[in-house]
Formats: sequence, structure tokens, C-alpha cells
Amino acid sequence: MNGALPVVPVSILTGFLGAGKTTLLNRVLKDPALADTAVIINEFGDVSIDHLLVEASSDGVIELSDGCLCCTVRGALVDTLADLMDRMQTGRVKPLRRVIIETTGLADPAPVLQSVLGNPVLAQNFRLDGVVTVVDAVNGEQTIAGHVEALKQVAVADRLVISKASLAKDEEVDALTAVLRDLNPRAPIIDGDAEEAGRAGLFACGLYDASTKVANVGRWLQDETDHRHDHDHHHAHHHDHDHEDHGHHHRHDVNRHGSDIRSFSIVHDRPIAPRALEMFIDLLRSAHGEKLLRMKAIVSVADNPERPVVLHGVQTVFHAPERLAAWPDPADRRTRMVLITRGLEEAFVRDLFDAFTGKPGVDRADAEALADNPLAVPGMKF
Repeated sequence: MNGALPVVPVSILTGFLGAGKTTLLNRVLKDPALADTAVIINEFGDVSIDHLLVEASSDGVIELSDGCLCCTVRGALVDTLADLMDRMQTGRVKPLRRVIIETTGLADPAPVLQSVLGNPVLAQNFRLDGVVTVVDAVNGEQTIAGHVEALKQVAVADRLVISKASLAKDEEVDALTAVLRDLNPRAPIIDGDAEEAGRAGLFACGLYDASTKVANVGRWLQDETDHRHDHDHHHAHHHDHDHEDHGHHHRHDVNRHGSDIRSFSIVHDRPIAPRALEMFIDLLRSAHGEKLLRMKAIVSVADNPERPVVLHGVQTVFHAPERLAAWPDPADRRTRMVLITRGLEEAFVRDLFDAFTGKPGVDRADAEALADNPLAVPGMKF
């Protein structure tokens, strides 16, 4: 148990080789608001953060050498977080306010996210707060087109930072911005030279507001401007399957970007039976988990609709479902799910969801046939 220690938010800083992650990290760490932050750096080559900053931070900076976080040192990442947890609990270090993990530019971010989400012991003291991805304005568009890792880094981001804009032509920045919006239309895009990019708030993109300690679902799902449109679209889906007329799935240009990344949301007005929700999630992640890059949701569950369930998953790994004490916005008690997928059609996911939640005309007995595979993952137990 974590006793009186607060749960520490964990931020992932990612971006392809040469994007400028370390430069951004050096800058942000000078903000006094990031005092009591532990930084875990994956050393791939000779790039590290400033030596003076390392000395000032002393034990706050932990470098993982000889391998990338997504493979050879993945176990070391879990061990490092566990060691930090032990040090806090025994008083050897003062309680941390945040952990920042800077990944190697070659890393697929999914295993890093899974390490934080999927370890039940770590989950007692750490929670995944968000992903900040740095993209180089000069080479970013070509990098995304040529490297699947860079594509995934952009797709799963909660915030996107464009670096080196001053070195690029205006038309290059505009073209890159268009690509980023197409691949990840929900993530705010920030100029790396702007004041905002040098402040601790850059990493504050999780469910809980750091100042109020209250869940901010709209910010976390990044749906303040979209959710009304999403809601209307979901009702339209009850009448026909012509998603193209609604633009809700953002119509990613597969040929132009060589990608089938999709970002979409599902909104549902009625409480969902716990077993139906459990089966939907289990079937989705067991049969198509590799295509589910990320999922975030707040769900009204029928056994206790006054206390919504929060879900957060990356591919087949999901954080243990968390019950909020109450709805953050009592006036809005709708289930909202945000999904980022690759090679998984929005219409398929909607049909699967409708099969389990009792949409008229859809037989839940057909749900497994929709997914092509039987259930293979134990229930999540809401």
C-alpha cells in the first residue's frame, strides 16, 4: 500500500532521433514548478541532459544505458520506478511530484506506456499522466512517412511540440502541422519556441488537474470542442452507416500519409451493464489489441451510475478500472470513449460496441462473430 503518499503522475517525452527532446527537457526542467521531479533518461548514444542540470538534480536524474526503453531495458524501467516507490515509502527521498521518462528516438511508445499502465504494484503509486511528442519542423514530415515508430509517437500523443520551426520555411511548418492534425486531430500543437513549451504545464495533460486535484475529463479526453458534434454523430449512426457525411472520424488520407491511423470517439447516453462493458473491452483488446494504439474513456456503469469508471489502455494492456467519487460535471453523465487505432475501422468498433450495449437491431450474440476471434483475456471486473 502507498499509505499517505500521493499517486505520482508519470509523463512520457518522446519523439524521433534528433527531434529536440533533450533540448526541450533541459528548458522545461528550469521551471521551479518541476522541483521534486525524477527524470528517467534512456541513453542511446552520447546525448544526455546538461551536466550542470544533472549535478543540480543529483539523485533526481536516472539514466538507463545500453538499449531502448521499448526492449532491452524495459524491465529496468519497471525496476527503476519500483525503486523510486520504495525510496519514497522509506523516506530515503522526499515524495515526488512527477516522473518524466524521456525515451530514445527509436522507441515504439506502446511498451513504455504499457510498463506504467500494466504493473499492478506500480499502479498503487504511479499513474500515466500523458504523452508529449516532439516533432522536428525541418525533417518531421519525411520522418513520419518513413518510420513507423515516428508515426506511432505522433498518434498516441496528448500534446505535440513542433521544434526547430525557426530553421524551417513557413510552408514546411504548415505542411507538417497539417500532417499532425490529420494523424492526431485531438492533440494540441505547440510551437517549441513559445513560452508555453518551456513551462511545467506542458506535461500537465492527465485526468487530474494538478492544482485542484479534481478530475478534468474534458481536458483528458480532449473533447471540449468536439463532444457535442460527436454526440450528434452517434445518434446519426443509429439511422445510417454513412460516416463520411459527418466527418467525425477526421477522414485520414491513407494514401498521402501511408497510414491508416484513426482517431474517433463513441458517446453513449445510457448506463452500461458491467458485464457488457467487460466483454466489449476484453473482445476488443484480445482480438484486435495490436491495432488499438490507445483508448481513454469515462463510462457510466449500471451497477453504480453515480460513480463513473475511468479506463485507460494501450493495445492489450489496460490500467485497472478506476471509480471516480462522482461525475466531474454532474450535468454531463454520458459515456465517452476516445480511441486511436491503426488498421481498425471505426464502423467495426461501433458495431461491436452497439452489439454489447443493446442498440436496437443488433444482436449481442453476433458480437464474437464481428471480432473473428473468441474471448482470450480474463475479465477486467468493473
